Amino acid sequence: MTTASPPSLICDNILIDIMNIKSHIKRLEGLPTATRRELAAARRNHGWTQAELGHRVGLPQMHISGIETGKIVPRFNTLLDLVRVLDYDFLLIPRSLVPAVQGIVRDHFRQSDSRSDDGERPLYGDQGDADES
Repeated sequence: MTTASPPSLICDNILIDIMNIKSHIKRLEGLPTATRRELAAARRNHGWTQAELGHRVGLPQMHISGIETGKIVPRFNTLLDLVRVLDYDFLLIPRSLVPAVQGIVRDHFRQSDSRSDDGERPLYGDQGDADES
């Protein structure tokens, strides 16, 4: 014959589980340093001050400063507004493709100085040579 656990023991177990759940949830302590630096660099590339960026997304300059320094962790919607007004976007990609996408992004920034006036460059390396002949 199986005996049932007393209600107080069940409640104690549930309470312990609830208290321990926080140890299983990893919260973002702040935006990664590289992300904060890229946001600030993108803002400067647009020639905007923190106040100007804040005005565009409806935030005070102090909030933009706090995000860039890591003192403030923005909500997702705020971060999405910031990256979009800075001509960036978020994209979910499979982890296996991260190195390839990072390579494309690095190439984009390396090649940005050597692009033609209309902002385009050949998809394949030999197309630029064909145009010159």
